[in-house]
Amino acid sequence: MIDVAYAMAGASGEAQGGGGLLTILPLILMFGIFYVLLIRPQQKKAKEHRNFLENLKRGDKVITAGGLYGEITGMTDQTVTLEIADKIRVKVGRGYIAAFAPKEGAKAAGGNG
Repeated sequence: MIDVAYAMAGASGEAQGGGGLLTILPLILMFGIFYVLLIRPQQKKAKEHRNFLENLKRGDKVITAGGLYGEITGMTDQTVTLEIADKIRVKVGRGYIAAFAPKEGAKAAGGNG
């Protein structure tokens, strides 16, 4: 009778070891989903923006993260000088350049006139 009790205790102990893996599996699965849906696309977007900033040159028309449109007239490693109007220049941190400005012919139809 005592041998049977020890045998049953051993069987339930082995089942608990497998149960530990089953409790961690959903966490691993959720991390995998987050990686594929959130982390990986963000890394790809950041890499594209880094390449964009490295390839900027004088004469490019750009828009800043703050919404300023201008033409690049000078650059250093950390800053970009933009001419936002005739003879009006501002210095902007290079990381704050968001994108190329839309072409003149590609303006939205719902504009001011």
